[in-house]
Amino acid sequence: MFAFGIKTGIIFSVSLARICTHQPGSEVNNNRKIETFHLATFGCQMNLADSSTLTATLTSRGYRRVDDESRADLLILNTCSVREKAERRVIGRLWDIQRHKHQRPHVKVAVVGCMAQRLGKQLIALVPHVDYVLGTDRLFELPDVIEGKEDTSPVMTAFGHENMDVITPARETSFSAFVTIVRGCDNNCTYCIVPHVRGSERAHSADHIVDSVRRLVDEGIVEVVLLGQNVNSYRHRDTDFPRLLRRVASETDIERIRFMTSHPKDLSRRLVDVMADEPSIMPHIHLPLQSGANRILQKMGRGYTVEHFEGIVEYIRRGLDYVSLTTDLIVGFPSETAEEYESTLAAVRRLQFDAAFMFRYSVRPGTVAADYEDDVPETEKVRRLKRLIELQQEIGRQRNQREVGQVRYGLIEGTSRRSVDYLRARTEGNKIVLFKAGEAEAGRIIPIGVTSADAFTLHGDVAEVRS
Repeated sequence: MFAFGIKTGIIFSVSLARICTHQPGSEVNNNRKIETFHLATFGCQMNLADSSTLTATLTSRGYRRVDDESRADLLILNTCSVREKAERRVIGRLWDIQRHKHQRPHVKVAVVGCMAQRLGKQLIALVPHVDYVLGTDRLFELPDVIEGKEDTSPVMTAFGHENMDVITPARETSFSAFVTIVRGCDNNCTYCIVPHVRGSERAHSADHIVDSVRRLVDEGIVEVVLLGQNVNSYRHRDTDFPRLLRRVASETDIERIRFMTSHPKDLSRRLVDVMADEPSIMPHIHLPLQSGANRILQKMGRGYTVEHFEGIVEYIRRGLDYVSLTTDLIVGFPSETAEEYESTLAAVRRLQFDAAFMFRYSVRPGTVAADYEDDVPETEKVRRLKRLIELQQEIGRQRNQREVGQVRYGLIEGTSRRSVDYLRARTEGNKIVLFKAGEAEAGRIIPIGVTSADAFTLHGDVAEVRS
């Protein structure tokens, strides 16, 4: 998987026997204390949610987060394994931060999350200056590990929590928060590493989720994103996902509810009906198609056909007055023919997605598809991906043109990345709209008249100030 080999020996950079106390700020090498930490997150919204919770956990134990990694005693990387490129980025980052350990020998390095889960002890053999490796179910125990608590060790990758609800959501910003409703995945798509690194599905209780949203509202949160590898499969006792959505919408004062990711085989008409009934549920659905060829979908283990997918989209668009639909697409899956690739392009033209995440297939060790012959040449994968991106960008531009002349309510997230003279807001349909900065502040929801659009961004003016 990597261009460099994995060493056969496992080298631990730190021993728990060298940690002197079990309190925050415990003594480590060179009589220096772990007091500050820097956390970098790679990957999906689930990882961002986990990082928010880990930050809150460390902070509650007396540790202080710093933005400058050169001032941190503990460097944490929350990692992604969904593609080889993501893991290569982490490896490169780990070798880059080695300089901090050279300059300040007391510094510790923790790798947590999906890549830690997949590689375990091999990660320390590969990058010997890594001190702690905690998998997806164990990263929240990092404070116990660095404090040398009983029954902890530098490498912890076992799955399972006796009580899922001890993992509480934490705010991502002062106005938005991720709320994980289900961890793990039971779908076992042949190309996907997620079930291997996050385990089987375990759902938070509905009461825990509703109570968590209420608490976040009390803290000033106006928007929550309900997260799961497959939110549609959520079930806890007699509560399924549509019923959970209804409860969150009706039993809390949250202004905006989003969710992702949906799996096409599990998305029900009841879910669409709940969205139509509850104005606080935002009209955006991320629904991964992956391929427009039924044989490839079957080989991927997706559990639906293109025709089934199109029927879902038809019901969504018929049931909702306005909806933004986004997707994931993979080209160059093993044995994908030129005709099957053209079927994907044709499906994209028919379905008219607002946006898409598009990738060329890469082998993930440990998946079923890793045993397939990766027979689509890399140059052909690149060519197919380029054509698909160009097609989707044109469709995205056309879809965004339909927004021009409309008034959308945007949740202000901050200043534009390109100019401090403009603010950036997220519309009901999860589209970014830029408008001239005024007195409006981040966290407010205001009406914005859309005046122009390109393939990625809307532009507009404040229509009126909402009280």
